[in-house]
Amino acid sequence: MEQLIRIGMDTSKSVFQLHGVDAGEEPVLVRKLSRHGVVPFFAKLAPVRIGLEASGGSHHWARELSALGHEVVQIAPQHVKPYVRRGKHDAADAEAICEVMSRPRTRFVATKSIEQQAAQMLFGVREQLVRRRTQLANVIRGHAAEFGLVAAKGHAHVEPLLSRVAADADLPRLAKDLFDLLGQDYRATCTQLAAIEKKLLAHYRDDAAARRLAAIPGVGPVGASLLSIKVADAGAFASGRDFAAWLGLTPKNHSTAGKNRLGVITRAGDEMLRQVLVVGATAYLQHVRRDRTKASPWLTGLLARKPPKLVAVALANRTARIAWKMMVTGEPYRCDQAASLTPLSPPSRPLRAAKGGGLRPALTAVRSGVATPT
Repeated sequence: MEQLIRIGMDTSKSVFQLHGVDAGEEPVLVRKLSRHGVVPFFAKLAPVRIGLEASGGSHHWARELSALGHEVVQIAPQHVKPYVRRGKHDAADAEAICEVMSRPRTRFVATKSIEQQAAQMLFGVREQLVRRRTQLANVIRGHAAEFGLVAAKGHAHVEPLLSRVAADADLPRLAKDLFDLLGQDYRATCTQLAAIEKKLLAHYRDDAAARRLAAIPGVGPVGASLLSIKVADAGAFASGRDFAAWLGLTPKNHSTAGKNRLGVITRAGDEMLRQVLVVGATAYLQHVRRDRTKASPWLTGLLARKPPKLVAVALANRTARIAWKMMVTGEPYRCDQAASLTPLSPPSRPLRAAKGGGLRPALTAVRSGVATPT
């Protein structure tokens, strides 16, 4: 085992496949371990470089193995896939992880702390509750429409609709009981969501980095907290453009033979973070169009030439670059510096904005407090 220079480990719920090589790139360790045997095995091993494919449980194992003195790196799945040989099995995955670790251009995923993962869970639970609330509202409206009781969209119209259902003498008792059950579930979900949002705002107030990022126009507490949690190491990106590309806010490149062709945005990277930035940019544009805040000359010119959705994506791209600079340098937001940035040139073809759902525009615009440059 002293010959080992690196080990690729494919993780799963119960079986862990190892593939280790020596200085001559020859495999000297091909072994399966049970979940309970991982820590005892690596505790006896001399410090070595270990690679994991980034996944839900990889951060836990990265912390456990690092505590044993090993150097642990995590690799995004899309970087591992090209190195997998024909056939998909655990041994091939572990070998591919071991191979991609040796490539000089490989980028690694920063390991999150327990606190960061708990905060990330807060946003995940909140998003599930938002979807559940929307689902229940749609079910209530849909069933009520079957009995001729129609209500407008929006959560403000759900409770009045339930009151109309309860007061309707022609409605069968069975239907009223079922509507009452749905109403109880809807109110409980709203109560849980309100409690989660209080926890979210409390976490934001305790995070100095998030409070700095919230000063960026169109970010607010939700986007700032997500940036602080999701981006464990902003220095891993060489530039703001690399960071925006990681978020999927840059167009696809189909260039060849000296001809530059840009397509729709890639939508790669973290969907929740990209979505929040685009929604925040959309909310900020609404403030600009209603003359509630003054836009920069770059944004004013872009609004005059391009569709609003395209402008929102371009603004989210710009916001991501500003946020990256602030996270790397630790500087506060200064609107004079932001105005002096080189304008982003949008592609000639329309960009497609991020999909809706999840974190709603209303929360980002109203509750997140869209910041205005000062």
